[in-house]
Amino acid sequence: MSVDSPATGPRTPGIATRGETVPTVPPAETAAPRTAVDVSALLERGRTLATPVLRSAVDRLAPPMDTVAAYHFGWIDAQGKPADGDGGKAVRPALALLSAEAAGRAPEVGVPGAVAVELVHNFSLLHDDLMDGDEQRRHRDTVWKVHGPAQAILVGDALFALANEVLLELGTVEAGRAARRLTTATRALIDGQAQDISYEHRERVTVAECLEMEGNKTGALLACASSIGAVLGGADDATADALEKYGYHLGLAFQAVDDLLGIWGDPEATGKQTWSDLRQRKKSLPVVAALAAGGEASERLGELLAEDAKSSDFENFSEEEFAARAALIEEAGGREWTAQEARRQHTIAIEALGAVRMPQEVRDRFTALADFVVVRKR
Repeated sequence: MSVDSPATGPRTPGIATRGETVPTVPPAETAAPRTAVDVSALLERGRTLATPVLRSAVDRLAPPMDTVAAYHFGWIDAQGKPADGDGGKAVRPALALLSAEAAGRAPEVGVPGAVAVELVHNFSLLHDDLMDGDEQRRHRDTVWKVHGPAQAILVGDALFALANEVLLELGTVEAGRAARRLTTATRALIDGQAQDISYEHRERVTVAECLEMEGNKTGALLACASSIGAVLGGADDATADALEKYGYHLGLAFQAVDDLLGIWGDPEATGKQTWSDLRQRKKSLPVVAALAAGGEASERLGELLAEDAKSSDFENFSEEEFAARAALIEEAGGREWTAQEARRQHTIAIEALGAVRMPQEVRDRFTALADFVVVRKR
């Protein structure tokens, strides 16, 4: 299916149900057989190896930035007491360690890359939460809500600086190559956030523009995570580029699923408000695809969103009003198109691995992580 034109097949009318399962699982009859991989153990390995180095890096920050960062990572609560908070899915550290193994090195070789990528990722989260006005992340108040906007900005900046410090202090040629790729990915990430904000004030955004924005905002850093361990392990540029291609398209699949969860996800699982992306007027893939589809539901959705942009009472909309908009998105085909796009990007990511010679067990782990990304509820 072309990414430039949403599906035009049968629609499924009706009000979307909050918390229902997001349809992103590839049909069983078309999915290739997979070797069993314990993805939770893979993610936990990334946490276990990266977290001590990550904590050590954060400890370098001057007070109170060190405690603000510790709160953001879930290591302490708002009162400064030790906490066992949700530190996120840890997909990026897992990918960084795997990429070292793809280059024939021990996973530990990828740890500085895993930490650097996590620092950049969390720099972006701190700033995004403030810019988007998000008050909750991982079932807790966001940093700007607890410690104020100034601390959210400062700590985010500090984490970005630490990311480069962690890499460059290795003092190797490979570290310089890794830092260059991380810096390029970070610039793309910032470009994507700027595009995302600008799109909120536009009535129409094309599907191609939305995919470009999401490739920058999410794909670039996952691409870096998927290659940075290999680069630190001495892999050549052809290998790193192939792994980046895997990560980039995995990022697009990841973001497509996030877009589905941003409208239809269960708040108990996502830690965000119901209809969170609709509340922020985000031009996410389901919305953009629905608007581009044509037809009665698409036209009605466009009219409502245009009215919303002019409304002075938007923040006080009821659950039913947001649910009605979600229903129109689904009726116009935006939900199903986005689910199909997640599957398509997932396929491209897996195919990119074919250009890299690596042990079969490492290839199986890359594949299992890709499967995990498109089959999740948070």
